[in-house]
Amino acid sequence: MSIISDCDTDTLKDAASSLLNGNLVAFPTETVYGLGADATNKDAVARLYSVKGRPVGHPLIVHISSLERLDKWASDIPEYAIKLAMNFWPGPMTLILPRTGLAKDFVTGGQDNIGIRVPSHKVAQALIKEFEDQGGFGVAAPSANRFGKVSPTTANAVVTELGKFLNSNDHIIDGGPCEIGIESTIIDCTRDVPKILRPGGITFKMIDKLLLMKIKTTDVITNNIKTSGLMNAHYAPNAKVYQTGTPKIGDGFIALSSVSTPDGAIRLASPKNNYEFAQVFYSALRLADYKFLKNVYVVPPIGEDIAVAINDRIFKATNANY
Repeated sequence: MSIISDCDTDTLKDAASSLLNGNLVAFPTETVYGLGADATNKDAVARLYSVKGRPVGHPLIVHISSLERLDKWASDIPEYAIKLAMNFWPGPMTLILPRTGLAKDFVTGGQDNIGIRVPSHKVAQALIKEFEDQGGFGVAAPSANRFGKVSPTTANAVVTELGKFLNSNDHIIDGGPCEIGIESTIIDCTRDVPKILRPGGITFKMIDKLLLMKIKTTDVITNNIKTSGLMNAHYAPNAKVYQTGTPKIGDGFIALSSVSTPDGAIRLASPKNNYEFAQVFYSALRLADYKFLKNVYVVPPIGEDIAVAINDRIFKATNANY
Protein backbone atom coordinates (compact mmCIF):
# COMPACT_ATOMS: atom_id res chain seq x y z
CA MET A 1 0.00 0.00 0.00
CA SER A 2 1.30 3.43 -0.89
CA ILE A 3 0.02 6.78 0.35
CA ILE A 4 -0.06 9.52 -2.29
CA SER A 5 0.05 13.02 -0.88
CA ASP A 6 1.39 14.81 -3.98
CA CYS A 7 -1.69 14.70 -6.19
CA ASP A 8 -0.10 15.85 -9.43
CA THR A 9 -0.88 14.66 -12.96
CA ASP A 10 1.67 11.84 -13.00
CA THR A 11 0.65 10.34 -9.65
CA LEU A 12 -3.03 10.43 -10.59
CA LYS A 13 -2.21 8.75 -13.91
CA ASP A 14 -0.44 6.00 -11.99
CA ALA A 15 -3.41 5.64 -9.63
CA ALA A 16 -5.84 5.42 -12.56
CA SER A 17 -3.64 2.78 -14.20
CA SER A 18 -3.60 0.86 -10.95
CA LEU A 19 -7.41 0.85 -10.92
CA LEU A 20 -7.47 -0.47 -14.49
CA ASN A 21 -5.05 -3.21 -13.46
CA GLY A 22 -7.50 -4.43 -10.83
CA ASN A 23 -6.08 -2.78 -7.73
CA LEU A 24 -7.90 -0.69 -5.14
CA VAL A 25 -7.47 3.07 -4.70
CA ALA A 26 -8.88 5.04 -1.77
CA PHE A 27 -9.54 8.67 -2.68
CA PRO A 28 -11.22 11.77 -1.25
CA THR A 29 -14.61 13.04 -2.30
CA GLU A 30 -16.46 16.07 -0.99
CA THR A 31 -18.52 13.73 1.23
CA VAL A 32 -16.21 11.02 2.65
CA TYR A 33 -13.24 9.01 1.42
CA GLY A 34 -14.17 6.20 -0.97
CA LEU A 35 -12.49 2.88 -1.69
CA GLY A 36 -12.40 2.58 -5.45
CA ALA A 37 -12.32 -0.37 -7.84
CA ASP A 38 -12.93 -0.72 -11.58
CA ALA A 39 -16.71 -1.11 -11.67
CA THR A 40 -16.49 -3.48 -14.66
CA ASN A 41 -13.85 -5.77 -13.13
CA LYS A 42 -15.55 -8.60 -11.26
CA ASP A 43 -12.40 -9.72 -9.44
CA ALA A 44 -11.48 -6.19 -8.34
CA VAL A 45 -15.01 -5.59 -7.04
CA ALA A 46 -14.94 -8.93 -5.19
CA ARG A 47 -11.72 -7.88 -3.48
CA LEU A 48 -13.28 -4.52 -2.56
CA TYR A 49 -16.09 -6.40 -0.81
CA SER A 50 -13.52 -8.53 1.01
CA VAL A 51 -11.40 -5.58 2.18
CA LYS A 52 -14.48 -3.76 3.50
CA GLY A 53 -16.06 -6.86 4.98
CA ARG A 54 -19.15 -5.84 3.02
CA PRO A 55 -21.99 -8.38 2.68
CA VAL A 56 -22.18 -9.93 -0.77
CA GLY A 57 -25.14 -8.54 -2.67
CA HIS A 58 -25.04 -5.13 -0.98
CA PRO A 59 -24.93 -2.79 -4.05
CA LEU A 60 -22.21 -0.27 -4.81
CA ILE A 61 -22.35 3.30 -6.11
CA VAL A 62 -20.49 3.92 -9.38
CA HIS A 63 -18.64 7.21 -9.75
CA ILE A 64 -18.32 8.86 -13.16
CA SER A 65 -16.80 12.17 -14.26
CA SER A 66 -19.81 13.90 -15.78
CA LEU A 67 -23.49 13.77 -16.71
CA GLU A 68 -22.46 13.09 -20.31
CA ARG A 69 -21.37 9.58 -19.32
CA LEU A 70 -24.55 8.69 -17.46
CA ASP A 71 -26.18 6.83 -20.36
CA LYS A 72 -23.35 4.27 -20.37
CA TRP A 73 -24.66 3.02 -17.02
CA ALA A 74 -28.32 4.05 -16.87
CA SER A 75 -31.33 3.78 -19.17
CA ASP A 76 -34.90 5.11 -19.16
CA ILE A 77 -33.73 8.25 -17.38
CA PRO A 78 -36.69 10.47 -16.41
CA GLU A 79 -36.61 14.19 -17.14
CA TYR A 80 -36.59 15.08 -13.45
CA ALA A 81 -33.42 12.98 -12.97
CA ILE A 82 -31.70 14.90 -15.76
CA LYS A 83 -32.77 18.14 -14.09
CA LEU A 84 -31.37 16.97 -10.75
CA ALA A 85 -28.08 15.99 -12.38
CA MET A 86 -27.77 19.26 -14.29
CA ASN A 87 -28.24 21.27 -11.10
CA PHE A 88 -26.48 19.18 -8.42
CA TRP A 89 -23.68 17.36 -10.27
CA PRO A 90 -20.82 17.43 -9.64
CA GLY A 91 -21.88 17.18 -6.01
CA PRO A 92 -23.06 15.04 -3.09
CA MET A 93 -25.99 13.31 -4.82
CA THR A 94 -26.46 9.70 -5.98
CA LEU A 95 -29.22 8.80 -8.44
CA ILE A 96 -30.74 5.31 -8.57
CA LEU A 97 -31.74 4.51 -12.16
CA PRO A 98 -32.53 1.49 -14.35
CA ARG A 99 -29.24 -0.11 -15.35
CA THR A 100 -27.76 -0.78 -18.78
CA GLY A 101 -25.90 -3.96 -19.74
CA LEU A 102 -22.65 -2.39 -18.54
CA ALA A 103 -23.84 -2.61 -14.93
CA LYS A 104 -23.45 -6.23 -13.85
CA ASP A 105 -24.99 -8.05 -10.91
CA PHE A 106 -21.70 -7.96 -8.98
CA VAL A 107 -22.05 -4.15 -8.74
CA THR A 108 -25.83 -3.81 -8.48
CA GLY A 109 -26.37 -6.59 -5.95
CA GLY A 110 -28.53 -8.38 -8.51
CA GLN A 111 -30.96 -5.47 -8.83
CA ASP A 112 -32.17 -4.01 -12.11
CA ASN A 113 -30.98 -0.53 -11.12
CA ILE A 114 -27.67 1.20 -10.49
CA GLY A 115 -26.53 4.01 -8.21
CA ILE A 116 -24.53 6.72 -10.02
CA ARG A 117 -22.71 9.76 -8.69
CA VAL A 118 -20.44 12.56 -10.00
CA PRO A 119 -18.26 13.78 -7.11
CA SER A 120 -17.10 17.39 -7.00
CA HIS A 121 -13.79 16.99 -5.13
CA LYS A 122 -11.02 18.08 -7.53
CA VAL A 123 -8.88 15.01 -6.77
CA ALA A 124 -11.80 12.63 -7.32
CA GLN A 125 -12.70 14.45 -10.53
CA ALA A 126 -9.13 14.27 -11.85
CA LEU A 127 -8.72 10.60 -10.93
CA ILE A 128 -12.00 9.48 -12.48
CA LYS A 129 -11.45 11.54 -15.64
CA GLU A 130 -7.97 10.05 -16.06
CA PHE A 131 -9.38 6.57 -15.44
CA GLU A 132 -11.96 7.14 -18.19
CA ASP A 133 -9.34 8.60 -20.54
CA GLN A 134 -7.34 5.40 -20.09
CA GLY A 135 -10.33 3.28 -21.11
CA GLY A 136 -12.28 2.84 -17.87
CA PHE A 137 -16.03 3.34 -17.55
CA GLY A 138 -16.67 4.01 -13.87
CA VAL A 139 -15.25 3.58 -10.38
CA ALA A 140 -17.25 1.62 -7.81
CA ALA A 141 -16.49 3.35 -4.52
CA PRO A 142 -18.22 2.77 -1.19
CA SER A 143 -16.84 4.55 1.86
CA ALA A 144 -13.28 3.48 2.71
CA ASN A 145 -14.02 1.79 6.02
CA ARG A 146 -15.04 -1.61 7.34
CA PHE A 147 -18.73 -2.26 6.76
CA GLY A 148 -21.04 -0.64 9.29
CA LYS A 149 -18.31 1.46 10.87
CA VAL A 150 -17.67 5.20 10.81
CA SER A 151 -16.89 6.59 7.35
CA PRO A 152 -13.42 8.18 7.01
CA THR A 153 -13.06 11.89 6.26
CA THR A 154 -9.23 11.93 6.18
CA ALA A 155 -6.56 9.75 4.62
CA ASN A 156 -5.23 8.88 8.08
CA ALA A 157 -8.64 7.48 8.99
CA VAL A 158 -8.50 5.27 5.89
CA VAL A 159 -5.11 3.95 6.96
CA THR A 160 -6.46 3.20 10.45
CA GLU A 161 -9.53 1.44 9.06
CA LEU A 162 -8.16 -0.48 6.09
CA GLY A 163 -4.37 -0.32 6.12
CA LYS A 164 -3.89 -3.90 7.25
CA PHE A 165 -6.29 -5.19 4.59
CA LEU A 166 -4.67 -3.47 1.59
CA ASN A 167 -1.72 -4.85 -0.35
CA SER A 168 1.42 -3.32 -1.82
CA ASN A 169 -0.25 -2.51 -5.15
CA ASP A 170 -3.11 -0.53 -3.62
CA HIS A 171 -3.05 3.23 -3.08
CA ILE A 172 -4.49 5.79 -0.67
CA ILE A 173 -4.68 9.32 -2.09
CA ASP A 174 -4.44 12.03 0.56
CA GLY A 175 -6.53 14.98 -0.58
CA GLY A 176 -7.04 16.54 2.83
CA PRO A 177 -10.19 16.50 4.98
CA CYS A 178 -13.55 16.15 3.26
CA GLU A 179 -15.59 19.31 2.85
CA ILE A 180 -19.06 17.96 3.70
CA GLY A 181 -18.23 15.06 5.99
CA ILE A 182 -21.25 12.78 5.53
CA GLU A 183 -22.34 10.58 2.64
CA SER A 184 -24.29 11.66 -0.44
CA THR A 185 -28.03 12.08 -0.74
CA ILE A 186 -29.46 9.01 -2.50
CA ILE A 187 -32.54 9.52 -4.67
CA ASP A 188 -34.61 6.75 -6.23
CA CYS A 189 -35.33 7.87 -9.80
CA THR A 190 -36.90 4.61 -11.02
CA ARG A 191 -40.45 5.90 -10.52
CA ASP A 192 -42.65 8.73 -11.76
CA VAL A 193 -41.96 10.56 -8.50
CA PRO A 194 -38.48 10.79 -6.91
CA LYS A 195 -37.92 9.30 -3.47
CA ILE A 196 -35.11 10.25 -1.09
CA LEU A 197 -33.63 7.01 0.23
CA ARG A 198 -30.81 8.56 2.26
CA PRO A 199 -30.53 12.22 3.27
CA GLY A 200 -27.29 14.07 2.62
CA GLY A 201 -25.82 17.38 1.51
CA ILE A 202 -28.49 17.90 -1.16
CA THR A 203 -31.48 18.50 1.07
CA PHE A 204 -35.20 17.85 0.68
CA LYS A 205 -35.83 21.60 0.47
CA MET A 206 -33.24 22.03 -2.30
CA ILE A 207 -34.80 19.21 -4.33
CA ASP A 208 -38.36 20.42 -3.70
CA LYS A 209 -37.46 23.96 -4.78
CA LEU A 210 -35.90 22.69 -8.00
CA LEU A 211 -38.46 20.13 -9.12
CA LEU A 212 -41.72 21.67 -7.83
CA MET A 213 -43.22 18.20 -7.60
CA LYS A 214 -44.21 15.78 -4.86
CA ILE A 215 -41.14 14.12 -3.34
CA LYS A 216 -41.24 11.07 -1.14
CA THR A 217 -38.92 9.98 1.64
CA THR A 218 -38.20 6.35 2.30
CA ASP A 219 -39.20 4.09 5.13
CA VAL A 220 -38.02 0.58 5.91
CA ILE A 221 -41.43 -1.02 5.37
CA THR A 222 -42.24 0.27 1.88
CA ASN A 223 -38.76 0.60 0.40
CA ASN A 224 -37.85 -2.24 -1.96
CA ILE A 225 -34.52 -0.95 -3.24
CA LYS A 226 -31.23 -1.97 -1.68
CA THR A 227 -28.59 0.73 -1.55
CA SER A 228 -25.88 2.11 0.71
CA GLY A 229 -26.70 3.35 4.19
CA LEU A 230 -30.23 2.01 4.57
CA MET A 231 -29.54 -0.38 7.43
CA ASN A 232 -31.09 0.68 10.75
CA ALA A 233 -27.71 0.24 12.46
CA HIS A 234 -24.73 1.79 10.69
CA TYR A 235 -22.00 4.48 10.88
CA ALA A 236 -21.02 3.26 14.35
CA PRO A 237 -17.83 3.61 16.42
CA ASN A 238 -16.76 1.05 19.02
CA ALA A 239 -18.17 3.34 21.71
CA LYS A 240 -21.91 3.27 22.37
CA VAL A 241 -23.68 6.36 21.04
CA TYR A 242 -26.62 8.03 22.80
CA GLN A 243 -28.80 11.00 21.80
CA THR A 244 -30.71 11.11 25.08
CA GLY A 245 -29.59 11.04 28.69
CA THR A 246 -26.82 12.78 30.60
CA PRO A 247 -23.15 11.82 30.19
CA LYS A 248 -21.27 10.65 33.23
CA ILE A 249 -17.69 11.54 34.14
CA GLY A 250 -15.41 10.27 31.37
CA ASP A 251 -18.11 9.96 28.71
CA GLY A 252 -17.71 11.68 25.36
CA PHE A 253 -19.86 14.63 24.34
CA ILE A 254 -20.66 16.15 20.92
CA ALA A 255 -22.84 19.22 20.49
CA LEU A 256 -22.98 22.65 18.91
CA SER A 257 -20.66 25.15 20.58
CA SER A 258 -23.70 26.94 22.04
CA VAL A 259 -24.38 23.87 24.23
CA SER A 260 -22.34 23.68 27.44
CA THR A 261 -20.32 20.60 28.26
CA PRO A 262 -21.75 18.64 31.22
CA ASP A 263 -19.46 18.37 34.23
CA GLY A 264 -16.91 15.63 33.80
CA ALA A 265 -17.73 14.89 30.17
CA ILE A 266 -15.00 14.86 27.51
CA ARG A 267 -15.78 17.32 24.73
CA LEU A 268 -15.10 15.69 21.36
CA ALA A 269 -16.34 18.46 19.05
CA SER A 270 -17.88 21.95 19.31
CA PRO A 271 -19.13 22.83 15.81
CA LYS A 272 -20.45 26.35 15.36
CA ASN A 273 -23.29 25.45 12.98
CA ASN A 274 -24.99 22.48 11.34
CA TYR A 275 -22.66 22.36 8.34
CA GLU A 276 -19.60 22.33 10.57
CA PHE A 277 -21.35 19.64 12.63
CA ALA A 278 -21.50 17.42 9.54
CA GLN A 279 -17.83 18.09 8.78
CA VAL A 280 -16.57 17.02 12.22
CA PHE A 281 -19.11 14.41 13.34
CA TYR A 282 -17.32 11.30 12.06
CA SER A 283 -13.89 12.50 13.15
CA ALA A 284 -15.33 13.14 16.63
CA LEU A 285 -16.66 9.57 16.79
CA ARG A 286 -13.24 8.30 15.73
CA LEU A 287 -11.63 10.42 18.43
CA ALA A 288 -13.84 8.69 20.98
CA ASP A 289 -12.45 5.33 19.93
CA TYR A 290 -8.90 6.69 19.93
CA LYS A 291 -9.46 7.74 23.54
CA PHE A 292 -11.03 4.32 24.33
CA LEU A 293 -14.25 5.94 25.53
CA LYS A 294 -17.14 3.58 26.23
CA ASN A 295 -20.00 6.05 25.73
CA VAL A 296 -20.60 9.11 23.55
CA TYR A 297 -23.57 11.46 24.01
CA VAL A 298 -24.64 13.56 21.03
CA VAL A 299 -27.01 16.52 21.15
CA PRO A 300 -28.66 16.39 17.70
CA PRO A 301 -28.74 19.60 15.66
CA ILE A 302 -32.08 21.14 14.70
CA GLY A 303 -33.20 22.25 11.24
CA GLU A 304 -34.33 21.23 7.77
CA ASP A 305 -30.90 21.65 6.23
CA ILE A 306 -28.06 19.14 6.56
CA ALA A 307 -29.24 18.54 10.14
CA VAL A 308 -31.69 15.99 8.68
CA ALA A 309 -28.78 13.92 7.34
CA ILE A 310 -26.77 14.30 10.55
CA ASN A 311 -29.70 13.08 12.62
CA ASP A 312 -30.11 10.11 10.29
CA ARG A 313 -26.48 9.13 10.98
CA ILE A 314 -26.86 9.70 14.73
CA PHE A 315 -29.98 7.51 14.79
CA LYS A 316 -28.21 4.67 12.98
CA ALA A 317 -25.13 4.94 15.20
CA THR A 318 -27.32 4.70 18.31
CA ASN A 319 -29.13 1.66 16.89
CA ALA A 320 -25.78 -0.13 16.65
CA ASN A 321 -25.77 -0.23 20.47
CA TYR A 322 -28.20 -3.13 20.42
